[in-house]
Amino acid sequence: MLSGLMMDYQLTIDRVLEHGNRLYPHKQIKTKLPYGSLHGYAYRDLYGRVKKLCNVLEDLGVEPGDRVGTFAWNNYQHVELYFAAPGAGAVVHTLNIRLFPDQLAYIINHAEDKVIFVDATLLPLLEPLAGKIDGVEHFVLFNGPDAGAAGSLGGQVHDYETLMDAADGEYSWRVEGENQAMGLCYTSGTTGHPKGALYSHRSMYLHTVGSCQAAAIGLTEDDVVLPVVPQFHAMAWGLPYAAVNVGAGLVLPGPHMQPAALAELIESERVTVAAGVPTIWNGLYHDLKQNPRDISCIRALVVGGSAMPRALIEAYEKELGVNVVHAWGMTEMSPLGTVSKLLSHHSDMTQEEIWDVKARQGYPISGVEMRIVNDEGEELPWDGETFGELQVRGPWVVRSYFKLEGGDDSFTEDGWFCTGDVVTITPDGFMTITDRTKDLVRSGGEWISSVELENLLMAHPLVLEAAVIAVPDERWYERPLAVVVPTDAADPPDNDALQAFLEPQVAKWWLPDGYEFIDDIPKTGTGKFDKKVLRERFGQN
Repeated sequence: MLSGLMMDYQLTIDRVLEHGNRLYPHKQIKTKLPYGSLHGYAYRDLYGRVKKLCNVLEDLGVEPGDRVGTFAWNNYQHVELYFAAPGAGAVVHTLNIRLFPDQLAYIINHAEDKVIFVDATLLPLLEPLAGKIDGVEHFVLFNGPDAGAAGSLGGQVHDYETLMDAADGEYSWRVEGENQAMGLCYTSGTTGHPKGALYSHRSMYLHTVGSCQAAAIGLTEDDVVLPVVPQFHAMAWGLPYAAVNVGAGLVLPGPHMQPAALAELIESERVTVAAGVPTIWNGLYHDLKQNPRDISCIRALVVGGSAMPRALIEAYEKELGVNVVHAWGMTEMSPLGTVSKLLSHHSDMTQEEIWDVKARQGYPISGVEMRIVNDEGEELPWDGETFGELQVRGPWVVRSYFKLEGGDDSFTEDGWFCTGDVVTITPDGFMTITDRTKDLVRSGGEWISSVELENLLMAHPLVLEAAVIAVPDERWYERPLAVVVPTDAADPPDNDALQAFLEPQVAKWWLPDGYEFIDDIPKTGTGKFDKKVLRERFGQN
């Protein structure tokens, strides 16, 4: 083999911050603080504070490889930690604020977090963990009263700004190389314990560059980015790193995740790219219909986490003039895998056909390889009809889970990650998720897609949300049951009306055997429908 004669330039996250500071020192990061005021500062301020925070971490005894937990909303302090922990050679471990106490305790102990930085507004969610996370040596509070408020947690408690004021502003990055670990995110744990995805500097650097390519999210210096997706959800899809990398403005909502607050922020800050899960955008759409605001500034409303109903995509584009960009990924993929952007050969399509394309999860971005396989592991064709389990590989895809004990069937012998998603892929590479393997309804030896039924039901004007689960059936093994949240609780649709709405659109044997009406569909910590809870409640009906 003849080796190339190129520099050994290590791909590390500190280089992203150095680049952003050198080229775009004036660009702004703005945060909606807990009590409503807007905090803003420039990238040059971020750079200086990150260096101070690296010294804070060292003063707290953080060594290379140590895990530094974060328990916070999307805010500027959280972004500082995104860069400071890796810059100090440590690992930033984002903790999901929506998990149950026992799950949180398990994750903190499994990760062996040495220090946890806590948004003081979230202290009530951490207090039940007192006595269960004894390995944590320090808690550092921000956005709240003095540090003594967290005395019940154990360990030493500090105030963030007090530590920052006392810290030295000079620091030399303590990064040993691109394969050094820099980030740790745990899956939502819908089955069994959550599993940890341990990112490297190299993987996150390449993910940052990959997400910025024009065929992906395509951020530029002209953009103002609003990550509504939480920073504890797969590193906010890498958007804080991507924004700094290209000099885009960054707007962070803090705890203000309500539709009206988001609409106000988009309008006032002229956000061009906003990213979140479908439940967020569903709520925003209904709020905007009742309380119109000027959100014409948005060039891309990025949606991921689960499939966005085609009817909602159409409504955003027809009624609000907002371009929806479907994306897909996983915690195990850092997370971006696909985007659904129109290509040149779509120009001769009808509008209805275009919305069909945009409802797909899209094509793999450069850096991600995909294949679909059957139950025997045989590769299946990309014909838009044949469906099987999706497998992926690439430089920002995990090859194993962090400290996983025992065997794991998530990885193939030839080096692919098994996603658990059942998909089809068109000849031009557009992937559509038909279901999760565990959520498919197996009726009489045939498969029914719960996702397709949900999307169709949510196109009904009287349906706000719908989730479809499998329930046992003596004759057919399983049958679909639809759990529905009506748009107006005082005027819900009846079963016959919903059946009549579905009948022209699906095979007769796909029609749900029943409907349950509830006030709210339970969500996982990442905003997806929690079908595990629904199966426990309705699964024996």
